[in-house]
Amino acid sequence: MRFLKILFWSILALISAPIMGLSAIALYLSPSLPDVETLRDVQLQTPLRIYSTDSKLIAEFGEMRRIPISYDQVPENFINAILAAEDDNFLNHHGVDPMSLMRAVSELVQTGSIQTGGSTITMQVAKNYFLTSDRVFSRKLNEILLALQIERSLSKREIFELYVNKIYLGNRAYGIEAAAQVYYGTSIDQLPLSDLAMIAGLPKAPSRYNPISNPERTLLRRDWILGRMLSLGFIDQDEYDLAVANPITATNHGSNPELEAPYVAEMARLEMLSKFGEDAYINGYHVYTTVDSKLQTLANTSLRGGLMSYDQRHGYRGPEAQHPDSNPADWPDLLRSYRGMGGLLPAIVTSVGTDKVTIQLRGGAMGEISWDAMRWARPYLNANSMGPNPRQPADVLAVGDIIRVVGLEDIQFRLSQVPTAQSALVALSPQDGSVQALIGGFSFVQSNYNRVTQARRQPGSSFKPFLYAAALDNGYSPASMVNDAPLVFVDEYLDSAWRPQNSGGDFLGPIRLREALYRSRNLVSIRLMQDLGVDKALSYIEHFGFSRADLPRNLSASLGTPELTPLQIAQGYTTIANGGYAVKPYLIERIEDHRGQILEVSTAAVTPGAKKIHEERLARYAQAANFADPNFNLPELPEAEQVIDPRTTYQLTSMLQDVITRGTASRARELQRGDLAGKTGTTNDQKDAWFAGYNGDFVTISWVGFDQPSTLGRREYGGTAALPIWMEFMAGALKDRPEHSQAMPEGLTTVRIDPATGRTARPGSSNGFFEVFKEEDAPPPWDEIESGAYPSGGSDAIPQGLF
Repeated sequence: MRFLKILFWSILALISAPIMGLSAIALYLSPSLPDVETLRDVQLQTPLRIYSTDSKLIAEFGEMRRIPISYDQVPENFINAILAAEDDNFLNHHGVDPMSLMRAVSELVQTGSIQTGGSTITMQVAKNYFLTSDRVFSRKLNEILLALQIERSLSKREIFELYVNKIYLGNRAYGIEAAAQVYYGTSIDQLPLSDLAMIAGLPKAPSRYNPISNPERTLLRRDWILGRMLSLGFIDQDEYDLAVANPITATNHGSNPELEAPYVAEMARLEMLSKFGEDAYINGYHVYTTVDSKLQTLANTSLRGGLMSYDQRHGYRGPEAQHPDSNPADWPDLLRSYRGMGGLLPAIVTSVGTDKVTIQLRGGAMGEISWDAMRWARPYLNANSMGPNPRQPADVLAVGDIIRVVGLEDIQFRLSQVPTAQSALVALSPQDGSVQALIGGFSFVQSNYNRVTQARRQPGSSFKPFLYAAALDNGYSPASMVNDAPLVFVDEYLDSAWRPQNSGGDFLGPIRLREALYRSRNLVSIRLMQDLGVDKALSYIEHFGFSRADLPRNLSASLGTPELTPLQIAQGYTTIANGGYAVKPYLIERIEDHRGQILEVSTAAVTPGAKKIHEERLARYAQAANFADPNFNLPELPEAEQVIDPRTTYQLTSMLQDVITRGTASRARELQRGDLAGKTGTTNDQKDAWFAGYNGDFVTISWVGFDQPSTLGRREYGGTAALPIWMEFMAGALKDRPEHSQAMPEGLTTVRIDPATGRTARPGSSNGFFEVFKEEDAPPPWDEIESGAYPSGGSDAIPQGLF
């Protein structure tokens, strides 16, 4: 009996000692443990995402790719796959699985180190959110204590949701939704059982079981999980057989953008960085831009098509590289260093025939280029000349040439090349300045230099409308006569006199202001600025949004010598297009947090005509009351300031419409619209080609040139290099839209004039036509002119210096 008592107390002591020891350790460690209640409000590191205005993903920025989802969004098959792989007793234990822990302790005793860890899903949540990954005994005890606390504070659903959103699954993917997007390009709820089991196998060792780099090992892990699901009764035999028959199909889908707009994304990223600092990359902000996905896609194709057309007009510069003696087995490796660029695919020539060549694309696919798809390739000599026409494919290509091609259909391709010139296009809404589409170069891969916002180039004659507006607001009318005749300026500080010329070298004599603009007469522009005074003219031009520091204080500014960006020119033209209101370009429409709650909303100044539309937009936000800050109040929507007389912008638009109907942009008549207006621009030696055009819906600017200024070619002007890009974009952007121009404001009148004099036409004359005048500038009736009784002023009072 005494022996039994001793045995009983000995056993009790052996059992109690570790319990008391663990309790003591728990009491010691508990005060230093974090508060598990913070898990209820945890904010996971989530990347910055940029969207179009119609919610198409443009880009994401951040080291961690994560898309948090709720428990209800997790497929049941995935829940079961994770339980089978990681913790099949998860629904029954209280944070710790004793059997798993005993196995881990046994390994510790036998080997002196922790091997498997015996971690439950709850313990992994504790480690992932609060602890390090160091395999030390104290961390394991902390993990156990935290797991017990987590189970007392949170439901199983909440714990599981925290787990699947936090785990690292390889290739920058954190959380199961990001993994589904990275490996399969779709949402987790769209995946079959076999793919769900594959993702469920990644938490154990994301690198070891990576389906891209280790597909064989991944397959073994996936099939083991499917077998576990079968044995646990989560799936039946038929489901198992179907799932294991599927191959591993995962590929790297990267960030999977839905819209190609990298220059837009970079602009939004920089703006967010300036607002939020480095937190912009981890707090899960959703940035909705003003860019429309259809218009942006149209801008991409318009710019690239126009730039490639220009490039091919000047000949073929040859292959990017030549490997005539290379082994065909080495061709895939040779192509691997060449990336797709602006829709141009890299390829290597594998054979040259009499009427075609065969090619191998990056990735191994084969294709053909017919003779008709390469006969354009006359050798490039310089910007103004090409070599003879090729007569056969061998005159153009040879085996081993690394070239660029554009897909046509099936296996047919067209020979192309990466343009050496560059281009930019931006489209703004003239009613509020919002960026509708923007592309800053041929390819962001080729160059991330954004020529819309960063390239300061001389706009040439596309700058003249701002000077003409100054003239129209200072006593001139579209019918005013100005002498298009030679001028010579002598400056004591210059070695030679300045003798400005018109582009054709000719002079037309006295010419109406309207005709001078659509014919782009340089001497008329100089005379206008000379008459107005340089300072007065430039002060007026500032009203279009230009900084005085960007406007050189000399007469050459009248010819477009200020160095300005395409975005600055676009802003200036919005003031003409909207009737004289100063709107500023903006890109971000609203910013949301990771929960989709609104943090900021754009309240850019808008024209009176657009104010109702924007007020309705803000009212929808207010009605939804989906704001991160419950005290957030939508600010008052400001109205844009009227900075130019609307009568002036109406007259100017009428004159700029003539640029299209009868002037340097007459090719745009192909669009068959009466609401289009604009101005070409070409700088000295054809180094820059511009077209700035608009209607009431869009102001669109296109530019073509070399990054290091050099001639585009003697036959390349704004109307030949830049206008086709603008036309292609506007044709698509305005399709099915009604014509939209500024309505004629009060204070204007129309008078039938004599085109030779700009004065009121003689009654009964056959060559007169109607011109629009401000009432105070209208010419007097013919009978007053004939009697000599007309007053001074008006269109007849032109300063003598202009002649």
